[in-house]
Amino acid sequence: MRALLAALLPTTNWGQNFTKVFPMSECNFDDIGKNPFFPLTPGREAHYSNKDCVAAGDCEDLETVVITVLNETRNLSVRLAGKFRPVRTRVIREVERANGEIIEISRNFFAQCKATRDVYYFGEDVDIFEEDGTVVHNGAWLAGRNDARADLIMPGGAILLGSRYFQELAPGVALDRAELVDERLEVETDAGTFRGCIEVEETAPLEPGATSKKVYCPGVGLVIDNEIELIKINTVK
Repeated sequence: MRALLAALLPTTNWGQNFTKVFPMSECNFDDIGKNPFFPLTPGREAHYSNKDCVAAGDCEDLETVVITVLNETRNLSVRLAGKFRPVRTRVIREVERANGEIIEISRNFFAQCKATRDVYYFGEDVDIFEEDGTVVHNGAWLAGRNDARADLIMPGGAILLGSRYFQELAPGVALDRAELVDERLEVETDAGTFRGCIEVEETAPLEPGATSKKVYCPGVGLVIDNEIELIKINTVK
């Protein structure tokens, strides 16, 4: 725990106060996990929509997102402490639509450190559907390839307000980072009222000036992603 706390405290790398090195070499990884803010539960399917934003006239396109924890895993070889280690990750699929048309499908790879319940992000495959019918793969990366490495997507037992850390570290492709900016929130969506939530602000050096607000709630996970809100959770086979 002491190592994790030290890792989560701000450091000064790349001229920014975001941690990018974590005690992953100490971890035994699991592809199923019970991090309260980022559950890796196969068969869990969360549905999101910005319909309230559209109804208020603040959003033009009706956007929906379905995030499914698949009954699939992906084995990766990841460099930790100077050695390559096999890590079995859980596959989470995200399907994004605008006005009913699919605009992006991504398959994301996560695993949880058993001792700390920290969830690490190991990469993603991306299909982006352009208006002309072409499919591009911008933003795809995989830990262990092209100098990309896994980073922290959600702390386990140490939720420290003000913590800053990289979520993705794939040079030239994905450098997303997060800051825990609020806690003990109560939020209400069509899916219910949730308490004890945390707010994460995401930024990316490759997109200067762009910010994203996400709210995670215990036992539920992601509830709000900018204007998109959780509307229901299903269990699928």
